[in-house]
Amino acid sequence: MDYHPVIDLANSLHFSLLFITPAASAVLIFIAILLFTISFLISGSEVAFFSLTYKDINMLRTKQQPAFKRIVALLDEPKILLGSMLIANSFVNIGIILISNILMNNLLETFNLVLWVSFLIKVFTVTFLIVLFCEVLPKVWATHHKVWFASTSSLIIEIFNSIFYRFSKRLVGFSDGIEKKFSPNNSSALDNSQLDYAIDLLSDNEASLEEKQILKGIRKFGDTTVKQIMRTRLDVNGIEFSSSFEDVIRKVEELHYSRLPVYNNNLDEVKGMLHTKDLLPHVNASKVENYDWHSLMRPAYFVHEQKLIEDLLQEFRNRRIHFAIVVDEFGGTSGIVTLEDIMEEIIGDIQDEFDDEQTANKKIDDHTYIFEGKTMINDVCRMIGLPGDVFEEVRGDSDSLAGLVLEIAGEFPQIDEEVVSGDFTFTPLAINKNRIDKVKVEIKQSQDDDN
Repeated sequence: MDYHPVIDLANSLHFSLLFITPAASAVLIFIAILLFTISFLISGSEVAFFSLTYKDINMLRTKQQPAFKRIVALLDEPKILLGSMLIANSFVNIGIILISNILMNNLLETFNLVLWVSFLIKVFTVTFLIVLFCEVLPKVWATHHKVWFASTSSLIIEIFNSIFYRFSKRLVGFSDGIEKKFSPNNSSALDNSQLDYAIDLLSDNEASLEEKQILKGIRKFGDTTVKQIMRTRLDVNGIEFSSSFEDVIRKVEELHYSRLPVYNNNLDEVKGMLHTKDLLPHVNASKVENYDWHSLMRPAYFVHEQKLIEDLLQEFRNRRIHFAIVVDEFGGTSGIVTLEDIMEEIIGDIQDEFDDEQTANKKIDDHTYIFEGKTMINDVCRMIGLPGDVFEEVRGDSDSLAGLVLEIAGEFPQIDEEVVSGDFTFTPLAINKNRIDKVKVEIKQSQDDDN
């Protein structure tokens, strides 16, 4: 008789768990559908967000929609974002399992099934629903519509990332610590410097020096932007729109370029492009009359400075052009890029009969070099024989050597003032007003070199 109250209490609790009112069932069904939808979005986002290419992200940076801005912001910390997604999806799936168990208990109770049969039915049904609607369908959909899926789910992903940010950050830090502790030197993927080192290890019988340079150029080709290879605005020559035909001919003879931009007032107002071969049938026209050369202008092709050069090369091929005007985010002209500039990234510098062989860039010894300030950082690294990302942490937004020196110094340096960064010492040798024209680069000698 002493056990009757306990038995009665257990029976009453068991009955209350099994019996659910229609109103409660409707609420639970609604919550289950909501959780399935959230799990659908989170699971698909794992694929959508992390399958976005560098090209896709650059495209999203140019958009003003809040969803696209959220995507770019979330991908600034990809590991923490992925951790938050996995944590949120785990909690949501647990909620789906619990609610589904309650609903199916209420449904299966009417059939008076054996306990293990009821258990198997619930396991199979819930597993099938989660795998189908929370794994397979969203990931297949996200694979084919990654930008749309990422933008659609960006708000809910941002909410969950905010909720689980600290927890995810700690887990990521813990995971990175374990990885560094147990596998400090083992990595399944080779980084760029290791790939370059592997190419350098090839014997002379397997690849010549020129072939090694081409292999390195191919390796980095897919990650290089137009801004890294373009000729800056300071090096661009063009033709004023109001110029006479005689002035145009004189300018062409002076510059020896096959294509020249035509601008009005300044290079921010490019009107078109003039191909010098189009002038040949009309060269003698200037002796008779002032020929209207504007009819010979061709439409200018504009590209953004963050465009990948592999995409630009394909567009050059499709459009059958060799010349483009590079613009910045504000629409101003940053410089120009040609097919020759793209090809030089793979096969090295191309010299023709009109190129000026006299340059301020020269090698003093194995550890001392002199460069023009306008020389691009990538070109400096290539000439010295350094990895292209060696200055990545200190370059900021600068692309030229002069900009790198200003970024490191934090102020405008004086002539012969040494600017030190790691193993490198930069010394401005010539300054023209507010522009660094010439820089000496010294590399600190290691003890191995001294020995």
